[in-house]
Amino acid sequence: MSLSEKQKMLAGQLYHAGCPELQAEQIANKHWMQRYNSSFELLNDARHGLLAAHFGQAGEGTVIRPPFYCDYGYNISIGRNTFINFNCVILDVLPVRIGDDCQVGPAVQIYTADHPLDPELRRTGLESGRPVTIGNNVWIGGGAIILPGVTLGDNAVVGAGSVVTRDVPAGAVVVGNPARVRQPAQGQ
Repeated sequence: MSLSEKQKMLAGQLYHAGCPELQAEQIANKHWMQRYNSSFELLNDARHGLLAAHFGQAGEGTVIRPPFYCDYGYNISIGRNTFINFNCVILDVLPVRIGDDCQVGPAVQIYTADHPLDPELRRTGLESGRPVTIGNNVWIGGGAIILPGVTLGDNAVVGAGSVVTRDVPAGAVVVGNPARVRQPAQGQ
């Protein structure tokens, strides 16, 4: 039995995002984003209800300031008491897991979507993804970019404007493009 394009996407295999099933989900998500991004006058509890109904998980006390953008929503899981500032983009073709008590600055971009390096294969429209995991009590400065497949350990700090291309150890501080450890985790 062959896999659907959505099943391939969720398995991290090459897939066509333009298939009817995924296009329908993207359209539904676009309507959700319009509702969410026009929710400025709602109290945080009401806005949280929109997140909880759409995401894989939205922990108690989590706040995402609109505008917010994502591909699907159902691949996003966020723990308790996490704050995500204005203009965040999460390309969630695969799971994005954000822990408890995180602080995410404005205009942060988190990508799971990836494309083939081979130009011939890329021209076919195939794409893939790699999950992103962000531990507990992580601080991501404004304008940072987290690339596909990256894990940020608990208590890590990502400097504003940094481009994170590889895993960050728990407790480490990384800055720059590409992000490099500026301050190792305590005890190292």
